[in-house]
Formats: sequence, structure tokens, C-alpha cells
Amino acid sequence: MTSETSEPMAVHGSAATARGHRLRWNKVPEVTVYFWVIKVLCTTVGETAADLLNEKAGLGLTGVSLLMSGLLAVVLVVQFRTTAYRAGVYWLAVALISVVGTLISDNLTDNMGVPLTTSTTVFAVVLAIVFAAWYRSERTLSIHSIDTLRRESFYWLAVLFTFALGTAAGDLVAERMALGYWVSAVLFALAIAAVAVARFTLGANAVWSFWIAYVLTRPLGASMGDYLSQPTGDGGVGLGTVVTSVLFLAVILGLVVFLVVTRKDVTEPEQTAPTA
Repeated sequence: MTSETSEPMAVHGSAATARGHRLRWNKVPEVTVYFWVIKVLCTTVGETAADLLNEKAGLGLTGVSLLMSGLLAVVLVVQFRTTAYRAGVYWLAVALISVVGTLISDNLTDNMGVPLTTSTTVFAVVLAIVFAAWYRSERTLSIHSIDTLRRESFYWLAVLFTFALGTAAGDLVAERMALGYWVSAVLFALAIAAVAVARFTLGANAVWSFWIAYVLTRPLGASMGDYLSQPTGDGGVGLGTVVTSVLFLAVILGLVVFLVVTRKDVTEPEQTAPTA
């Protein structure tokens, strides 16, 4: 799932070049192997960091949720104000939205007593509504054309609810179905592999394959994070949330620095002559 169906991108900005052409920019990275690796790592950090902050910060689940939501809002303002994809800003937003998505699901389950079956269903319905509104407005769900304010708004809203949905679904499978963290991780990895096979061998729709895999990477990363961080008596390795979070954050930072330097995930600007 390293590419999607190409679609025309809307023109960003109004300044013309010396030749009378205008530049087109995409605000999100190209879907490469680096994209999927960092995405899974961010989902793992989202799970372990949410648990760490809830346990160590002393703010309670509600306080941590407000704090992280505020930080996310600040980073998203920066992201929206950029004129093109910036790896550091983009992946910081993804990491924070992973934490916030986890906290939203945890608040519903732990503070409000909402059953995981209910929250999973509600998040799935809300995500479907977001996709429907996005498609009705823009006639596309492709991430190759996130080049207007409205498309970027739909994109980040969809990302938020994919994380919330993935958290609820992952907890439902791992805990309520008693499969355990490791088995759950394998199950979700196989589900992602099935989507990849459907895409590349059976010709499944590229856009929908991407978003299905995007949802599934959330419970995959969460299961991995829980497996590494939770005590051995609970079916984990026992590394703890601090060690697991620091380890994965270090790998994410290294990969993002690599992408900033090499620009391997940057969509180069296209030039198009203005219509008469």
C-alpha cells in the first residue's frame, strides 16, 4: 500500500512563477514504507504514553486528556499554517493525535462506563459520517490531494477518529475476547496483510485499502505497546511504559530526521499552466 489512485490536486496559493505557472503542494507525506513504520510506532507510543501520563502525571484521566488536547490543538495550528508538508510538524501531530484518540476511548470506558462494543460501534459510525461528508464535499478521499484547508480539516478529523476507533476495537479484541496482547498483534498484522493482498493482487480500491489499513495499524501498535510495557503476570514483557515510550520515541525521532534530510516522502511540487 505504497500508492493510491492519482487524482488532480487543487492549486495552493495564487502566486505565479516567472513562466506563468503555479505550484501545487500536498500537506501530507507520500505513502512509503517509512510512512507505515512511523505510523505503527506512533500508535504504540500513543498507547504507552497515554498510560504513562495517566499513571505518573497525577492529573487523572480527565486532566491528562485536557492537557494533551491543548498540546494537539497548538501543533495542529502550526500544521495548518505551513504551506507544505513538514515531516517534523506532521509526525508530531500524528503522535499527539494518537495519544488523544487513546484518551478519548479510555475516558468513555473508564470514566463514563461505556461498553467497548458501544464505543467501537459509535466511533465506526462517526468515522463513516466523516468520510461521507468529506467525499460529498470534495469527491475524493485520496491523501494525494490534501492541498486545501477544507481537505486538510477532513483529513485530520478522519485521523482522529481512526485512532479512537482503533483503540476501542483493539481493547475489545485484546481484553474482552481474552486473546491477549501478542495474539491480538498477530491477528491485526494478518488483517493488514490481507488488505495488502487484496490491494496488490486483487485490485481492491487504493483509497479504501489505505484507510482500512490505517485503522488497523492503531490496534496493531497498541497491542505491541501493551505487550512490551505490561507486567509479565498480565501477559506482557514487563518493560514498563517509560522504557517502551522512550524506546519508540527515539526510533520515531531517528526516522523523522532521516526523512527531513533525504525528503524521501515529499511530494514534489507540480507546475501547471493557468487556463485561459
